[in-house]
Amino acid sequence: MSDSLRDQLLGLGFKPAPKPERPAGNKPGASQGKPQHGKPSHGRQGGAPAGKPQQRPAHKPGAKPQRSREEIDLAKAYALRSQREKDERIAAEAAKQEEARKRREARAKLTDLVKDKALNNADADIARHFPYGGKIKRVYVTAEQLKALNAGELGVLQLDGRYVLVSSELMAQAAEIFPAAIALRVDPDAPAEDDPYADPQFQVPDDLVW
Repeated sequence: MSDSLRDQLLGLGFKPAPKPERPAGNKPGASQGKPQHGKPSHGRQGGAPAGKPQQRPAHKPGAKPQRSREEIDLAKAYALRSQREKDERIAAEAAKQEEARKRREARAKLTDLVKDKALNNADADIARHFPYGGKIKRVYVTAEQLKALNAGELGVLQLDGRYVLVSSELMAQAAEIFPAAIALRVDPDAPAEDDPYADPQFQVPDDLVW
């Protein structure tokens, strides 16, 4: 129909025919592919709603079972006992080291006290035997020194592996500083049979092996 004829018809009151409507799926920009059937509309398979995590079992395979109250108390008691034993060992070792330190200091102090005061005689030929440290020891003295030693006027100290003859006054000081160093100190009031080595007739031969 030409434009002039269309205009004449419109002038006579005719209305233009309506345009056919397009299906909704044929709108511009709509997908032209075939609709998918049989696929779930959710993002995960199995029908679970999208974005909602699936529940996991409460107990994982291989997980350790929870300990009972009795087992926990037993473990705590064992840990406490182990710690106490460790503390006791540390304390015992510390006490041992402290005792060794005191012995070293006392021995050094006694050595300074006895310095240049020993009465040992290089010409002494009488062996005076005495028990000390679970063994029989000896110191060489003169006849006069033997009498004084048996009377308690002299004494014997053990210092640096040597047996030193000293006066009774020095023995008294040594007893206060380091009693363990006293090797022989005769009590003049004690019975003679308490010290069988006091009598020269009971001298032990030098070539005797103990």
